[in-house]
Amino acid sequence: MRLINLFVLLVLLSSCKKDDPTVEDGNIIISNGMIVLCEGLFQQNNSTLSWVNNSNGNVINDYYLQTSGLQLGDTGNDMKIYGGKIYIAMNGSSTIEVLSALTGVSITQIPMFDGPIAKEPRSIAFYDGKAYVTCYDGYVDVIDTSSLEIEQRIQVGTNPEGITVANGKLFVANSGGLNFPNVDSTVSVINPITSMEIMKITVGLNPGSIITDAQGDVYVITRGDYASIPSRMHRINSASNVVLDDFDFDASSMSLMNSNLLVGYSDFVGGTNSIGLFNTISETMSASDFVDLSNVQTVYGIEYNSSNDRIYIMDAMDFTTTGYVRTFSSAGLPLSDFHVGLNPSEIIFFD
Repeated sequence: MRLINLFVLLVLLSSCKKDDPTVEDGNIIISNGMIVLCEGLFQQNNSTLSWVNNSNGNVINDYYLQTSGLQLGDTGNDMKIYGGKIYIAMNGSSTIEVLSALTGVSITQIPMFDGPIAKEPRSIAFYDGKAYVTCYDGYVDVIDTSSLEIEQRIQVGTNPEGITVANGKLFVANSGGLNFPNVDSTVSVINPITSMEIMKITVGLNPGSIITDAQGDVYVITRGDYASIPSRMHRINSASNVVLDDFDFDASSMSLMNSNLLVGYSDFVGGTNSIGLFNTISETMSASDFVDLSNVQTVYGIEYNSSNDRIYIMDAMDFTTTGYVRTFSSAGLPLSDFHVGLNPSEIIFFD
């Protein structure tokens, strides 16, 4: 650990300006910025983290290599923060990378294999000291966030992707993507106390993204067949486990913004993008083109930061060249851009 800290100190002092992540007693102290997960390209082992400094706009790409002296791995699919640690689901490498949320330095790598078979982790949610990780082999793995060991596996539907917590339960979107065109159409409901699946809710073809609003309702996006069956957003009552609404608009990504959802749609074939503002109280689309995307090529992720009241759009460009994080006011007007790594998809904010 002393050698790692010495390496970190030397790299940061030589490569970063004074007001980039600060160094105290040989450790980087992360503040006033954001870490961006850039997933790279599948099977190219080129996922990276980018650090963006809010005070001066400086960007450090290959941030993980600088803090830990390691390559991040293959196809970073999700990144979340919990209990002073950052968890990154590396789908292609089939690992969970765990970092210190204070220093950005690697704590451990959790292998995600069932014998010789890669579990291919996709998404992460947290509940009562446990990390719940969807795995493409049809299970949700339960990781103790103190010991960082896998405690058990919960069988769900085929090729689960998004996962969210609502009303003391876990809701898991089962995509069935590897069986295309014979995809799944269900959301699994898990009781975290018993670590068992309660039931499956039928929502529509190819569920992917899933999120919980401030009222405890669960929203899930089904992606259809990318042709004759369009993508749609659905609302589930988390108390009754019943689908309440099927909304008649295209959707491919979601992010909470106060009592609203920012609902994005990218037509990767036609090259068009839109981000609408959906009111979760009235359950209506307030504005179908809420964000000015004239300078955005490919919406690949959306985040809202309540601490500065700004919207962040991750632009994957053409998927083969490095992307951008583009910032907007809460009224959807463009502010500034940050050039980051390849295919940016997730952000963690640090005040």
